[in-house]
Amino acid sequence: MAATKRAPAGAAVLRGDITAAIRNAVMNELAEVGYGRLSIEAVARRAGVGKTAVYRRWSNKLEMVLEIVSGVAERSVPMPDTGSFATDLQLTMFIVSKALQHRIASQIIPDLMAEAARNPKIAETLHRALRTHQTAVGETIVGQAVARGELPEGTDPGIAVDLMIGPLYWHLAVTRTPIDEDYLEKMANAVTAALKAAPAGPPAP
Repeated sequence: MAATKRAPAGAAVLRGDITAAIRNAVMNELAEVGYGRLSIEAVARRAGVGKTAVYRRWSNKLEMVLEIVSGVAERSVPMPDTGSFATDLQLTMFIVSKALQHRIASQIIPDLMAEAARNPKIAETLHRALRTHQTAVGETIVGQAVARGELPEGTDPGIAVDLMIGPLYWHLAVTRTPIDEDYLEKMANAVTAALKAAPAGPPAP
């Protein structure tokens, strides 16, 4: 009779579905109660696991939240290449606006930004995660526009991202003001005009 292969037990088993359940529980707890009131006990209860399952993966609440939130913030999104900078811009801003209006993100982002003002580790992690993603977006979209001759050589991708995302964050995450249907088109046109008019830096080597 063939021997039955035994699956490993105990701490050696770190199943992906349990990790996913914990990650989802953290995001939902953050959205409901905020970082200050979040507890590992509540996360474990929501995920349907014991506290030890959480502690096998993260040693404390701060480490758990920073890893999970930065992982979400750093997720890559499809970079548009529609053949037009203004349309690329509008599509990118549409994606960002939908993310900022997401049920969970709309609660977590303002809360973590407030915590970042008090906790340097949170501030550093959020800045690194968000800036890495924003830099990639800016360099891709602006690079495409420069290659097509729509923007001058040396156009600053960082300025482009600030112009794109800053107003959206102000409307949707700070003042929580709904945006009109034509807002994104108007903003895309305004950003395009501003970048074309701005003095460009030296061309890339």
